[in-house]
Amino acid sequence: MEYVELRISLKDDFHELLIAELFDLDFEGFEQEDDMLVATIPSKRFDDSKREDIEQKLMIFGLGTVILSEKVIPPQNWNEEWERTIQPQTIGQFYVHPTWSGTGGELGDKIELMIDPKMAFGTGYHATTQVMLEWLPEVISKGDKVLDAGTGTGILAIAALKVGADSAFGFDVDEWSETNARENILLNDVGNFQVKLGSTEVIPKGEKYDVILANINRNALIELLPELVIHLGEGGKIVLSGLLEEDEYVMLEQPVLKDLTHMETRNHLEWIAIMFQA
Repeated sequence: MEYVELRISLKDDFHELLIAELFDLDFEGFEQEDDMLVATIPSKRFDDSKREDIEQKLMIFGLGTVILSEKVIPPQNWNEEWERTIQPQTIGQFYVHPTWSGTGGELGDKIELMIDPKMAFGTGYHATTQVMLEWLPEVISKGDKVLDAGTGTGILAIAALKVGADSAFGFDVDEWSETNARENILLNDVGNFQVKLGSTEVIPKGEKYDVILANINRNALIELLPELVIHLGEGGKIVLSGLLEEDEYVMLEQPVLKDLTHMETRNHLEWIAIMFQA
């Protein structure tokens, strides 16, 4: 699959805001540089109309915020780029690293997560993935059954299994994500994690889950929530992320969540995760 890479001149303070906007336009990969944001999107999802939409959004950030370059990247180049840029990191109780970096003797008492990303969201670098990972050991109880909506690399479900969950079911609409998650399942030697291509329609009918994780974006969450809540078991928890601080009120007002209890909201930089309980 080919990807389109946009290099956008933008002051660092506005990077997270624009990333949120681009998520909603199907962009999947981001690299933050000094006063520059590099964003990638599958070429089949990018056209003149979407480019014009982006240019309109850039106008709110003021003079000098423009698309500096646009180029097509063959799939093989993307993996090479990941290998150059993805570095090990400690996130809460987890030590996240790709296979090509090893642990460097820094694992200590941390829980190892080996994640080889392709184009899937969930490398551990984004603030929403970080806040979810930091929270997981408190959210997961031994024996939990977990549903991971928009599983990406599978990092959240794999982490949940490593802190005591009994089983996990993940789904994603992107083929590369399904393949990537399955590879990471093998790398981390976790069992009872099933991944399927598709959206909520692939969730096993009638299944109830103790924990539902959904790190996507606001618009997708609003669309998926009615179906996700159906699968939340009695006393179960649903944790939502891919949200900016200003999205909290919008989510708290969602009718489908009114029968649930808002337990807590946690933040990292401008991003938040919200937990509800049945």
